Amino acid sequence: MNHEPLSKYTNTKTGGPADYLAFPKTVKQVSELLTWADQQKLPLTVVGNASNLIVRDGGIRGLTVILTQMKEIKVSGNQVIAQAGAALIATTEAAYQASLSGIEFAAGIPGSVGGAVFMNAGAYGGEISEVVSEVQILTRKGEIRTLTNHELDFAYRHSSIQDYDDIVLSATFNLTPGNAQKIRDRMDDLNRLRASKQPLEYPSCGSVFKRPTGYFTGKLIHESGLQGFQIGGAQVSKKHAGFIINVGGATATDYLNVIHHVQATVFEKFGVHLQTEVRIIGEK
Repeated sequence: MNHEPLSKYTNTKTGGPADYLAFPKTVKQVSELLTWADQQKLPLTVVGNASNLIVRDGGIRGLTVILTQMKEIKVSGNQVIAQAGAALIATTEAAYQASLSGIEFAAGIPGSVGGAVFMNAGAYGGEISEVVSEVQILTRKGEIRTLTNHELDFAYRHSSIQDYDDIVLSATFNLTPGNAQKIRDRMDDLNRLRASKQPLEYPSCGSVFKRPTGYFTGKLIHESGLQGFQIGGAQVSKKHAGFIINVGGATATDYLNVIHHVQATVFEKFGVHLQTEVRIIGEK
């Protein structure tokens, strides 16, 4: 597709057009797209399911690849192997169906497997780094490689994928046999907790800021009097201060202006610089 508005695909319902947009279904197609972009001398941007992402209103130059058609999930013994575009929620469901425990914490995280590995996603005391054994990647030179957990250099909301701009193709999760009912109960409890505390009824990019050492992000924003603060259609959620929601007609610029205001206000009041967890890409 040419000049396709990315607002159709992002969870915030904002974002400018992609010059070229592709939805590969196989590893071979991803490799061919990488080769084509290289031959055309076009930049290539890879997106999971665009959940923890803001695309600026100018859109993305070159080729954008969205991996949501690569969504196969397999169970082998105590392992769940999921392609990069598979929903993390679907992956936790597959683990539950196989009575495998360890990834329940991710039951409500709306990202893709590739995105979760990219940023070492986490919630409720768990992180992807604790359950990933290996990841298959495509390097920007066109090489398919397998990286071990150690080679992924996981840290808080970080992996080596960010450093080298590799493309995640699939991930293998090492889990533990467990009681299916207990796994289901834990997943349901976390989803109820998430629904009660997070503004899931509005479009958003999920958690916007990283947790600063020694502080709670939501508490800092709340105590800065910023809940309900709004520019255009982007608003700091009154339900959860760590979320910025699209209450109607928001642009990516609205989102970024709210983010900058929150950062400036929290720094002024508490001397704490909030770093963004959400990935921000594209042209102004």
